Amino acid sequence: MSDNITVTRDGGIVTVVLDRPAKLNALTHAMWQALGDTMRALSADDSVRCVVLCGAGEKAFSPGNDIAEFATARSNKAQAIEYGRAMHETAAALEACPHPLVAQIHGICVGGGLEIAALCDLRICGTASRFGAPIKNLGLVMAYAEMAPLVRLVGPAVTLEILLEGRIIDAAEALAKGLVTRVVADDAVAAEALATAQRIAEGAPLVARWHKKFARRLADSRPLTEAERDECFDCFDTDDFREGYAAFLAKTKPAFKAR
Repeated sequence: MSDNITVTRDGGIVTVVLDRPAKLNALTHAMWQALGDTMRALSADDSVRCVVLCGAGEKAFSPGNDIAEFATARSNKAQAIEYGRAMHETAAALEACPHPLVAQIHGICVGGGLEIAALCDLRICGTASRFGAPIKNLGLVMAYAEMAPLVRLVGPAVTLEILLEGRIIDAAEALAKGLVTRVVADDAVAAEALATAQRIAEGAPLVARWHKKFARRLADSRPLTEAERDECFDCFDTDDFREGYAAFLAKTKPAFKAR
């Protein structure tokens, strides 16, 4: 455990926990830094197959930043810039992670918690989950680096609806707006997130990383280069491809090695 960030591992599946249940996993400056450090370390570990992010307990993923820190750590622009640097470096670490990220969402997912969830590839929540970013009530804006993942996920219109109205929306509306991937019974969230991670981990890890890379690149309006188009065929020279089709023909389970 480090600054309320807990990491556990089961094979290739790593679970990263925002571990501050007494405060509903409200994020502190130290937690943002520790989460960024954790994600950078996991990104460099080629044995990781999938990362599950969740909040401790079943009351909240995270309600966002701890307001109690504002008086000492974010009371003016200079302090806010320093605090924001930690947030934005962590957001960049989440976005750059080559491994698939699954958000396991119980209860409240608001503000900074929503920003973290938006940076994940898949988001599994329960029927009682709630989402929003009512920061207008604090006189705060969502900075570019924080808003960009939300805009990519649901578009500028829905992002502005969330920010301008400041409503807290339920899981059904979040699903309809594209904020979440799947809604299950509250007592099934952890099991579904794990099952999702296991399905991901069973696939060829290099392929998962390529698919993440390609999806991010397609969000960029620049024309693809010939080298980028050529990269789509690199998979045919991997051991995992040879393992995959041989196992398919033999009707056995492939044992991928990320090579």
